[in-house]
Amino acid sequence: MNILAPVRRDRVLAELPQCLKKEAALHVRKDFHPRVTCACQEHRTGTVGFKISKVIVVGDLSVGKTCLINRFCKDTFDKNYKATIGVDFEMERFEVLGVPFSLQLWDTAGQERFKCIASTYYRGAQAIIIVFNLNDVASLEHTKQWLTDALKENDPSNVLLFLVGSKKDLSTPAQYSLMEKDALKVAQEIKAEYWAVSSLTGENVREFFFRVAALTFEANVLAELEKSGARHIADVVRINSDDKNLYLTASKKKATCCP
Repeated sequence: MNILAPVRRDRVLAELPQCLKKEAALHVRKDFHPRVTCACQEHRTGTVGFKISKVIVVGDLSVGKTCLINRFCKDTFDKNYKATIGVDFEMERFEVLGVPFSLQLWDTAGQERFKCIASTYYRGAQAIIIVFNLNDVASLEHTKQWLTDALKENDPSNVLLFLVGSKKDLSTPAQYSLMEKDALKVAQEIKAEYWAVSSLTGENVREFFFRVAALTFEANVLAELEKSGARHIADVVRINSDDKNLYLTASKKKATCCP
C-alpha cells in the first residue's frame, strides 16, 4: 500500500535547477548527468522512487532554520520566534524526470542544551544544510563546528553539503557583498554549495530546495547504477578539484547512455 502523499504539481522537476554561484557549487553542469537522464527514460532507477532521503538542517540558534523549512513546505512565515525543541521534520514529495522522490527535512535545535538530542538524528543523512545569518558573522564562523558535529554521525564522502545564508532581506547591498565574500570562502573550504535566501520574502527558497532535491536524486540514481560494481554513493559523491564536478566517478565515464 502506498502511504506517501501524491506529488504536487509545483514539485515536478523536468530540468536541473541551476546553482546560485558557480564558484561555490557542487557542480556547474546545466543538465542532469546523461546516465541519470537515460536511466529515468528507461525506468532503470531501481528503488530510488521508493526511498526517503534524509536531509538535516543545522546551525546556530535563531538563524532561521525553521522559517526556511516552513517557507518552502508551507509557504508561511511566522514573525513570532519559537525555538525548536529537539527536532522536527517535514516530508516533501517531488517528481524528478518522471520519477517520484521523497525528501525528509529534519529541523534540528540550535540551542546548546538540545545538541545531544538533535545529534542522535544526524545519522543517515544524504544532505546536510548548514544555515547561518547573513547579518551575524559569528553564526558563519560557527558553521564549521556544526558540520563537524553532523559528520560525526555520517561518512563525509557520502553526503551533499549546502551552506545557506538566511535573512538576506535584512542586509543592505554593501553588507551582503562583504558577507558573501566570507561565506563563499567558507563554502569552498568545506566543499559545500552556497546559497543566500530570505524566508520573509521567499527569495531563492524554492530554487534552493529544488536544487537540493535534484542533486540528491541525481546522487541516488548514480549510486543505484553503480550497485552492480559493488559501489555506493560514497564512490559517486566526490569533489573533483580539477573541474569542480561533484560526480568524479560518473565524469570519467562515457556520457552517452546507461551501461
